[in-house]
Amino acid sequence: MEQLKIIIEKHSQGYVAYPLGLKGVVVGEGNTYEEALNDVKSAILFHIETFGSEVLVSDSPILEAFVAEAAAPVD
Repeated sequence: MEQLKIIIEKHSQGYVAYPLGLKGVVVGEGNTYEEALNDVKSAILFHIETFGSEVLVSDSPILEAFVAEAAAPVD
């Protein structure tokens, strides 16, 4: 069993989730954090079943994921 890191973003219209360290595009969404997490887990399973285990990045360099903020000039 591979452990994947999943990013979950809160937007004004709900939550969006996507995994790190997986080849291809996999996205889940929901009205709550839990719904988005469950949806992306389901999407990950479907992705692996469809394209095979080679979509898993075996030696992913991602040890941890962080969120940071930076100011940007806006015109």
